[in-house]
Amino acid sequence: MGERRRANASRGDKKMANGEKQHVGQWGRAWEVDYFSLASVIFLLAFAPLIVYYFVMSCDQYQCALTSPVLDLYSGKAQLSDIWDKTPAITWTAVKIYLAWVSFQVFLYMLVPDILHKFVPGYEGGVQDGARTPAGLINKYQVNGLQAWTITHLLWFANAYHFHWFSPTIIIDNWIPLLWCANLLGYSVATFALVKAYFFPTNASDCKFTGNFFYNYMMGIEFNPRIGKWFDFKLFFNGRPGIVAWTLINLSYAAKQQELYGQVTNSMILVNVLQAIYVVDFFWNESWYLKTIDICHDHFGWYLGWGDCVWLPYLYTLQGLYLVYNPIELSTTAAIGVLLLGLIGYYIFRMTNHQKDLFRRTNGNCKIWGKKPKSIECSYTSTDGKQHYSKLMISGFWGVARHLNYTGDLMGSLAYCLACGFDHLLPYFYFIYMTILLVHRCIRDEHRCSSKYGKDWKLYTSAVPYRLLPGIF
Repeated sequence: MGERRRANASRGDKKMANGEKQHVGQWGRAWEVDYFSLASVIFLLAFAPLIVYYFVMSCDQYQCALTSPVLDLYSGKAQLSDIWDKTPAITWTAVKIYLAWVSFQVFLYMLVPDILHKFVPGYEGGVQDGARTPAGLINKYQVNGLQAWTITHLLWFANAYHFHWFSPTIIIDNWIPLLWCANLLGYSVATFALVKAYFFPTNASDCKFTGNFFYNYMMGIEFNPRIGKWFDFKLFFNGRPGIVAWTLINLSYAAKQQELYGQVTNSMILVNVLQAIYVVDFFWNESWYLKTIDICHDHFGWYLGWGDCVWLPYLYTLQGLYLVYNPIELSTTAAIGVLLLGLIGYYIFRMTNHQKDLFRRTNGNCKIWGKKPKSIECSYTSTDGKQHYSKLMISGFWGVARHLNYTGDLMGSLAYCLACGFDHLLPYFYFIYMTILLVHRCIRDEHRCSSKYGKDWKLYTSAVPYRLLPGIF
């Protein structure tokens, strides 16, 4: 691997005719690790599981009051052992539920080919091409997430209203025991991906070794680890089982609220509706997702494996969990305001992404806001030495800011939180986290684009100077 890296570096140092260095296959994650990055990695590996546990525990034992456990420990009212003793342990019931859930999603992913794209207008499913990898490869994917989501939810409602195989509150009733199961899967998948990268990688040319075990484990080595031809780790774990479960978890929260209080509050309905729109949008545009940073840039390690199994389903659903313990009935005005903020945010998010997709599909031969879009043509070189070209649009929403889709995403995130009122900080964690995540993603994405496109990227940032908020940032 060291010899391959030196060979790549040698190719990268070849001069182009204009005197600029050619950037060769360098748009994946970092090759070298600085001390700050290493410290951040070790911190997350050590404390991210504890953060998830703390949030869930604070709801289970303290009505979602984040500061109460710390104050009780500080004042001596409680000991760590007291909190731990009250925490439900893993159970065979939870293990069976989780194994059945993951196995069912693997079945839907691998053995039920997509048919929705054959009769649903505008939906692109079935076999789709991914983006070009740093090694110059274009992988094919089985896109059937919308179908898997639809089948799963039809069965959920059929059970709730007809078959009664299990209680609609089954998820929240086993929420902490399921957390231990999710952690076991997350760590197992991340460890398997690390071992696989060393001994039987899917494509050695798309592997990156930093020489640091912790960074390799967290950020991943393989770009697209697969088992067989079709089981792609990144696509499966990014979308299934975590995101399919997202709306089921919220439905379980709503069922629990009905069981406890005899009604489902309008705030719970808003959270369910707005987050369901986001989830369905994700699966409707799953083929587009193949061209996003998660698939195009990130390698598969603990960050994605554990994150998709634990962080996403447990922390992205905090609003619904909070409303189980703290039911809130919003005024009509407040409910309408939250709904409008969420819908406007979704509109900006979706239309910004739609404009990019339309531009790519037509190679710029389309109209954005009634005009032919403007763009900057950029060149880049993959590790196989071949030069490629792509266009960066500077019209429409993409002329307003370089990541206005993230701005819309943050507006939707804020709407989920506002539905929970202002009594506690916990439901706002999602908005705070998403702000940090998306700002960091902006910086990561732009660093990679700068490495990939070189001087052409400078032309683009000059044409579109702001990242998220025009005139501010």
